Amino acid sequence: MFRLFVGLDIPDSIRESLFDMTSGIPGVRWIPDENYHITLRFIGEVDRHMAEEVHYALSSVSIPAFDLQLSGIGTFEDRKRTKSLWVGVEKSTELIRMQETVERALVKAGMSRETRRFFPHITLGRCRDVAELDIARFIQAHNLYRSPKIPVSEFCLFSSILTADGSHYTIEADYPTVGAPVEFDYSHTTDSHALTVEAY
Repeated sequence: MFRLFVGLDIPDSIRESLFDMTSGIPGVRWIPDENYHITLRFIGEVDRHMAEEVHYALSSVSIPAFDLQLSGIGTFEDRKRTKSLWVGVEKSTELIRMQETVERALVKAGMSRETRRFFPHITLGRCRDVAELDIARFIQAHNLYRSPKIPVSEFCLFSSILTADGSHYTIEADYPTVGAPVEFDYSHTTDSHALTVEAY
């Protein structure tokens, strides 16, 4: 089985600027900068056949390139306690259209439709028993953050492996935002599984 999601990778310069923020709150488990991404669609665990169907469906998607910007800091809460910190994405009609196009492709490939609202963001840290005052101070210090424009020239199919040290993400395939079929062969091998989708 393969645990997959579709998302946008982040340029190294943006990773660095975000990672520079991640300190000053005792008890936060900060996300490694190599794991920063914007999720377009979480797929979950699928077998090899469905993984191939997902790849073929995404390969046929035609989406024009565009720019986006990150902006502001926020939190997700559970029972009025902060559970994670994130940096937001400025409202983008093009990004919404991309997500909707990806969703249609996956449904056509045989997946159930996503019912959760699309809320683009990059998770910076997970919180557990963290002082809410420290979180408020962090948000106040960084809430004016705004990234340079980020060109979106591709979207990616990621695999996710859960370990005792947290999740490890690998880009299994990338799909240029030009609409042309992609001809490539890729493979990913770990101690527990291998994922290979043949080019077509």
